Amino acid sequence: METVRLGLVGIGKIARDQHLPAIAANPDFTLAATASRHGSVEGVTGYHDIAEMAAACPLDAVSLCTPPGGRYEQALTAIEAGLHVMLEKPPAATLSHVAALEAAARRANVTLFATWHSREAAGVAPARAWLSDKKINAVRIDWREDIRRWHPGQEWILAAGGFGVFDPGINALSIATQILPEELFVEHATMDVPAGRASPLAASIAMRCGEAPVRVEFDFLQTGPQTWSIEVDTDAGTLSLAMGGSVLTLPGEEQRTEPDREYARLYARFAELIATGQSDVDVRPMRLVSDAFLLAERRTTDSFSF
Repeated sequence: METVRLGLVGIGKIARDQHLPAIAANPDFTLAATASRHGSVEGVTGYHDIAEMAAACPLDAVSLCTPPGGRYEQALTAIEAGLHVMLEKPPAATLSHVAALEAAARRANVTLFATWHSREAAGVAPARAWLSDKKINAVRIDWREDIRRWHPGQEWILAAGGFGVFDPGINALSIATQILPEELFVEHATMDVPAGRASPLAASIAMRCGEAPVRVEFDFLQTGPQTWSIEVDTDAGTLSLAMGGSVLTLPGEEQRTEPDREYARLYARFAELIATGQSDVDVRPMRLVSDAFLLAERRTTDSFSF
């Protein structure tokens, strides 16, 4: 496959922290242009928006790192220009938008890749393999982090369509849907929404995986050490994934820890999909978020400011 000429849309924190290093390290891609209202990359031609970039610069693909609210229009612009598209998580603001993009990509014969970076954490694949023949007795998911540390000043995340605490929480759900041998179903949820905001800062969700209860706790106000853990009780003991899936502990075995290569693996997968003419669009994590919002009891809490 020839080197893919890539446009990167949205030059914010996640693009700088993760996407730019992964692109630079992957010989299958050349960063040919960027599109951003506020950011730029030294030595790379920058444009105001994706339409201007697609019209002015020869590209093969784009990677979208913008908030989910405007993702549908941006992705559709790229698809209609004949470009392959990689979407940051969550892939769009609604499930209907994702379905429409998937249909548009099929019509245009281009690749659409809805990414879930946490599935590429080092412990996820071996956890899935170990759980494949186990009886699941109970699951506990705790995803607690500091919004001011990871999303400083990002007002959009608490607005309508911003997902709130489900923006990081969907990472946990992406892992759970990948490793558990049966489907997850939401039974009940509560959400704590700050006064004057549209999206929650905390949530508790009761789910089922087959006959096994699944308890989920999301919190966006945890300071100090951050918690990203999943524990699965089975007939063969308890499996533990910590640090967002990068640290795996199996019953009777030593803890396994490997370096973070999540985004490197995502771009390797994107290159593979383009080369083979395939798409990869799994909406199960987003469907669980949608179900939680539909079923949740919403509680108004004190106002919040960054």
